[in-house]
Amino acid sequence: MELLTLFGIVIIHELGHVVAARYYGWEVIEVQLLPFGGVAVIEEQGTVTAWEEIVVALAGPLQNALMIIAALLMKSTALWNDGWVDYFVQANMWIALFNLIPVLPLDGGKVLQAIVSFRTSYYNTLKITIWTSLVMSGSLLTVSVYNYPVGGLNLNLLVIAIFLLATNWYSYRNLNYKFVRFLINRSSRADKILSQGGLAQPIVVLGDLSIADITKMFRREKYHLIYVLNENGIIQAVIPEHRLIRDLFIERRPISAVSELFM
Repeated sequence: MELLTLFGIVIIHELGHVVAARYYGWEVIEVQLLPFGGVAVIEEQGTVTAWEEIVVALAGPLQNALMIIAALLMKSTALWNDGWVDYFVQANMWIALFNLIPVLPLDGGKVLQAIVSFRTSYYNTLKITIWTSLVMSGSLLTVSVYNYPVGGLNLNLLVIAIFLLATNWYSYRNLNYKFVRFLINRSSRADKILSQGGLAQPIVVLGDLSIADITKMFRREKYHLIYVLNENGIIQAVIPEHRLIRDLFIERRPISAVSELFM
């Protein structure tokens, strides 16, 4: 009964993510149920807004909070067994709190990634959050084996830590791939920004900087105009970001200097 209850809680938690994601029009591929929780696999390549990602990430823990409130209300009516209600409340609390740990791919890690993206480029966001997740996963692994000589292994925490460490090591190995997917899908996000109108954020560079290096300055929520200066600080050209992305992928000139675009 406890196992069925736990998996029921996990399913409702993940359905919270699914409903919120579908509300924003995201593509939900599948929901994976794991021995210690679940993961909603969602197809998005950094093209959605950071606020949408925060809402979708917190929609899961919100279901746990709602289930706790419902259980306490039922307990007050004496319709549910007190022992089972206590276990139900405790399980919801642990699942919600565990998912709010700032480690990818947990909900807390996704919220952290969205917040960091407000302050720095998307490339730096990926690096910061993946490295943070690796350090946190390593810390969980250390805690799980710390008392091994005296009290034995914390097997549950060990399995979770190994899973998170392996997942984030894989993400680190594929960081550039994740960033390329972000750039490839950048045009659809840019079209939406331009159709609504708004302010562009300038990026000021010297002409000898490569196209690939400039794209690593792109921010998730902004559309950029690149101001290219010569050695005397005089503006030589103003290039929209989609021109750089076109030359990066279609012309295949990632290491070319940006000044070559208008020479």
